[in-house]
Amino acid sequence: MGITRRQFLGRSGAAAGGFLGASLFGSPFAARALAESLGDRYLVVLFLDGGNDGLNTIIPAENGSIGSFRTHYEAARVSGGGGLRVAANQLLTPSTVSMIDPGTGGQLGFHPGLQGLRNLYEQGHVAVVQNCGYPNANLSHEESRRIWEYADPRRTGVTSGWIGRHLAANFGPAEIPGVAVRGSVPGEFAQTATSILTISSVSSARFPFDSSYGSDSPFRRNALMALAEAALASGQPTLGQVGAAGRSTLLASQSYPPLDDLYEDERPSFDAMYDGLGTSTAHDLREIAKVIYGVESGVENIEARYFELQSGGYDTHSDQGLPQPGNRHYDLHRQIGDAIETFYADCTDMGVADKVCLVVWSEFSRRILQNDSGTDHGTQGPMFVVGAVNGGVYGNHPDIDGDALDDGNTRYSQETGNPHRSTDIRDVYGTILKHWVNVPHQTILSSILPRDAGDPADFWTQENFDIGFL
Repeated sequence: MGITRRQFLGRSGAAAGGFLGASLFGSPFAARALAESLGDRYLVVLFLDGGNDGLNTIIPAENGSIGSFRTHYEAARVSGGGGLRVAANQLLTPSTVSMIDPGTGGQLGFHPGLQGLRNLYEQGHVAVVQNCGYPNANLSHEESRRIWEYADPRRTGVTSGWIGRHLAANFGPAEIPGVAVRGSVPGEFAQTATSILTISSVSSARFPFDSSYGSDSPFRRNALMALAEAALASGQPTLGQVGAAGRSTLLASQSYPPLDDLYEDERPSFDAMYDGLGTSTAHDLREIAKVIYGVESGVENIEARYFELQSGGYDTHSDQGLPQPGNRHYDLHRQIGDAIETFYADCTDMGVADKVCLVVWSEFSRRILQNDSGTDHGTQGPMFVVGAVNGGVYGNHPDIDGDALDDGNTRYSQETGNPHRSTDIRDVYGTILKHWVNVPHQTILSSILPRDAGDPADFWTQENFDIGFL
């Protein structure tokens, strides 16, 4: 069967998304981009889809020296039937390291479901970044998710993600620097200059040939490669970009599936550990681990350094549950914490734990006051940065005093000296870009994360790309 140019374009985009960019395809300088940016490191982004309840994630254990930290929590989260309160003696408070809120001096603790994260925190591998948000918070899932992914609180209409803008400046369509374990390119990676591979698993990362005529696949593959090579040689920029992306997609469809057998054959104990967890997050982190192992093993055409996955279920308007197994929020937290702990152990055994930075975020937190048995959409909440980090607590816990709330939600503030000052999401991103990805400070400001205008107490007019977690 023949294949038309239209079919080629459609099929080459089915396995790798986000190509067609400025130039760089076939450039001898493209291979240097990795060494000049992320280097021999990996960045993993984990999205908690639905709006994670931050107040029941990092929880006040006692009143601090400023305000009535724990008292306000207990007033907002009731006990008894439908109650969401986590008792102070149920919290996972690290025993060997400090977990004190910098703003109030109060002791903090992890939700009981986050045993895996607590364990890593005690080992110094988790940074808790509190009170993360942006000005004029939007409580729509779709809008707030887009703001976080694109780092665009001003809603300027940018069409690229905060990582995507970096990728577009450093990679071309002949490369696949990023892999997302999902069905579409995530907003963080969105751009039009380089390819992002989207997969459900490495074993299924095959080019979508017609399965009804499997014996024809080698001929189809050769025909597609010939089209790609011809497009590359055409001298026309757009055709060249399509050819470069098509060629890299075809090569990926050959190179990625064998990573499954490589990992299962050489890392059976860790393969079994992920299986033992039996969760989607464990599955997806294992797929990322397989790619990392492929890079470390020198498998040809495996060069991805940027990864994304998501875990859903956090829209807990009702039946959020008590901090016990079988309850919704507990089970969600247990899934995340255990999967991350296993992934870190896997990376440690591979010898790459000091090369991995994993960032956890959710599109918003939940309202401070609970409803009957859950929580409504909120504003600011914690992020986690896991791996090769300076572990500890960064940023201030949000002000949960009922008199300080704005329609039940915490207020964004950049006011100097405020013990509940917000951590703008762009400061977290900027710190990662500057200190992990090695993007120059001024480049971040000029082309990735431009400052706000307005009242400096209410808007992000002064950046802090030197948060100490990296």
